[in-house]
Amino acid sequence: MINEFSSRDEVLEAVKEDGNVLRYASKKLKLDREIVMEAVNENPFSLLYASNELKGDRAFIMEAVKESGYVLRYASEELRGDQEVVLKAVKQSGFVFKYAAEELKADRAFVLESVKECGYALQHASEELRGDREVVMEAVKQCGIVLEYASDTLRRDKFVVLEAMKENEWAFEDASEELRGDREVVLEAVKKNGKLLEYALKGLKGDREIVMESVKNDARALKYVSEELKQEMVDCWIKAMEKEKENDK
Repeated sequence: MINEFSSRDEVLEAVKEDGNVLRYASKKLKLDREIVMEAVNENPFSLLYASNELKGDRAFIMEAVKESGYVLRYASEELRGDQEVVLKAVKQSGFVFKYAAEELKADRAFVLESVKECGYALQHASEELRGDREVVMEAVKQCGIVLEYASDTLRRDKFVVLEAMKENEWAFEDASEELRGDREVVLEAVKKNGKLLEYALKGLKGDREIVMESVKNDARALKYVSEELKQEMVDCWIKAMEKEKENDK
């Protein structure tokens, strides 16, 4: 077990196996760049136990975020406001944008650049920028399902929704109610994935063309078809079977 009396070699080997054992190392070894880098490479959250000097060391953090953007979480406040550091972290994972300084989350140019790297950065952008059409368009081009984080206004924007669905058809699930009742949008969705019929408004679940496209794409979509059309389909099937029997006589 590592403790504050453990040697450098002992701690170095230990953090390669479990970065979190850095917490038990001596203050001197929590300042050791090689040891801490090995620790964060094994577990980025182990930066929590590093010295404040290393948490604020720009060169060290820049190197560390190359391996995992999550290192940003425990970087110094100053570095979480450093555009170059944050962007490098976002390239590794857009989810870490949540750890960026608030001023960066509201910086339009920086957010625009970030969502181009990873659409998930949109999730933690300022409310104003989640309603910015250009920012959201760039985000959904990179990752369609981040439409979920766009403003209500933009989730009602047909062009934005269709653009998101190009990248990932499941974006349809987060389109506005109005667009989930738009025949063109629904038809585009079910052509890509029949199961998306589930999220269409009730009236379109009885639309023959939409239903045919859905079932053709995925037979399991049949369970989302309106009861009226489903009964009509059953009746047609029964008539066809009866006719076939008559022809066999």
